[in-house]
Amino acid sequence: MQQYEIVIVLTPLLSDETAKEAIAKYSKVLTDGGAEIVQEDNWGLRKLAYPIQKKTTGYYHLTEFKAPGELINKLEVELRRDERVLRFLTIALDKHAIAYNDKKRSGAFNKKPAAKVEENN
Repeated sequence: MQQYEIVIVLTPLLSDETAKEAIAKYSKVLTDGGAEIVQEDNWGLRKLAYPIQKKTTGYYHLTEFKAPGELINKLEVELRRDERVLRFLTIALDKHAIAYNDKKRSGAFNKKPAAKVEENN
């Protein structure tokens, strides 16, 4: 099974509960199709780089998962049919991206460097 990452941008007109229901629907499509969800990250309401359908903000959600390739087409058809979805992007991860995501999840990039102690002579 290949490892993938998908970012979904939902319309900002949804309530938080409705947005969570929409994301839960797509998580269910993945798990019913035999996918294993590695990580989900809700980025919340963010400003878009450019207006989409006269909207300047959107709910962002990132999901990392392992799935067979044929499941991606089914998921993307479901996303295209849903009027709540402004945009989505699915990416197949290579071994370097998988290693980077593992390090990021373990907190390797959030460590602050130790402060240097100056000696007064």
